[in-house]
Amino acid sequence: MKSIFYVFLLLISVETFAQSEAEVKKTIETFFEGFHKQDSTLLNKVVYKDVTLQTIATNREGKTILHTEDYSKFITSILSIPKNQKFEEKLLSFDIKIDGNMANAWTPYQFWFNDQFSHCGVNSFQLIKVDNAWKIFFLVDTRRKDCEE
Repeated sequence: MKSIFYVFLLLISVETFAQSEAEVKKTIETFFEGFHKQDSTLLNKVVYKDVTLQTIATNREGKTILHTEDYSKFITSILSIPKNQKFEEKLLSFDIKIDGNMANAWTPYQFWFNDQFSHCGVNSFQLIKVDNAWKIFFLVDTRRKDCEE
């Protein structure tokens, strides 16, 4: 009887974890939906009030740099892209880890501008679950040109 109870608890735990993973993934997909639609309302729906955005890249001298961008400037730059310009960040996969009310998602991507490959890299999202919803509070990405298309 005990073993049936433990199997039941295990099944509930696995289902709950899979549901949480799906919620984290949906939060990130909503972020990119807002990004591609240039919709600040949709973007703001899935970010935490004190979101941090950073990029790790290599400058012209070949040195690694860490750039921090103010979220309001990020929104302004997205909204200022002319409507006749097409941009798309294609997420290639999701690797999601969750512990309680904290989640991490690792998402390799390719970025395309006007149907031309621009760059690739990885996004690392940190999320917090508040008021029963996952919110992005930290996003760091890498950007490189040397990648397989």
